[in-house]
Amino acid sequence: MYQGFEIIDFHSHFPTDRPWFPDMGDTMQKYADQVSEERRRILREKAQPYSDHWRRMWGFPKPEPKEDHPGDREQARRWLAELDKYGIRAIGFVTGGGNEHLAEVCSWHPDRFIGFAHHSPFLPDAVERLERAAELGLRGYKLLAPMIEEPIEDPAAFPVWEKCAELDIPVLIHFGIQGSSGGIAWHQNINPLKLHNVAKSFPEVDFVIPHFGCAWERETLQLAWACPNVSVDTCGSNQWVRWVPGNVTVKYLFRKYYETIGPGRIIFGTDSSWFPRGFAIRYLQDQLRDCLDLNMPDEHIQMIFAGNAARLLKIEL
Repeated sequence: MYQGFEIIDFHSHFPTDRPWFPDMGDTMQKYADQVSEERRRILREKAQPYSDHWRRMWGFPKPEPKEDHPGDREQARRWLAELDKYGIRAIGFVTGGGNEHLAEVCSWHPDRFIGFAHHSPFLPDAVERLERAAELGLRGYKLLAPMIEEPIEDPAAFPVWEKCAELDIPVLIHFGIQGSSGGIAWHQNINPLKLHNVAKSFPEVDFVIPHFGCAWERETLQLAWACPNVSVDTCGSNQWVRWVPGNVTVKYLFRKYYETIGPGRIIFGTDSSWFPRGFAIRYLQDQLRDCLDLNMPDEHIQMIFAGNAARLLKIEL
């Protein structure tokens, strides 16, 4: 419990020593093929001041170097300690070194760690991979739309959505800007409205758009209004509010989505991952304060911060 509420973090990343996205599309590889390593280095250097400034704003430490990674068994122990420290009931890891590996990690603490499958829906064996992931105990499916080359609405992916319906697992799809400073700001799959026809065609599938739409707030609200099987999660710093029109704040986003789709389709998350930061308690504190400041009843706050995630991921509270 935290401040009298059960808390489930729907959206975090397990900081494995393996590649985080081993089975996604080839957008980033195509980018790497087109841009020389020297030019990528220059882009990273030019983007670094923004990242450093963002970290100072939030008071976050620098991530520990890759060479200091303690191994995934130790990472799991550290994460369990974080959950206990802050009174977090469970955490959803949406990436973690591939489906098989993440399923193994979650099996070490099955009552607290919930894993998501994470592979392109356009792989030839995408359906089989999803079936296997479910057999291994993964309870959701996570996609990064701007990292998929094919149009997300392509009927070639329909068998995957059908399998999600059969397995009764939620689908978390990132739209909008991708990555930190210097990341992806444009792609054919960046607009959440690209999901409109898919969500309409598969109303029995629960789709979740993270980060309140990640700079595509208007489109996400329109999508959620049109498709009652679309929810949003609240994860991350949501720093994108700084560069969209108007005086947008996270509190404003809570109010806007609460008024439009109600408390049953807003899901708390942090986007936590790396150490020594660990669980991003600051996000929980700020977002819970926003909901209390909006005078939401405790029943609705409990839905947002645990109940909705528990329902989608089949977690007992």
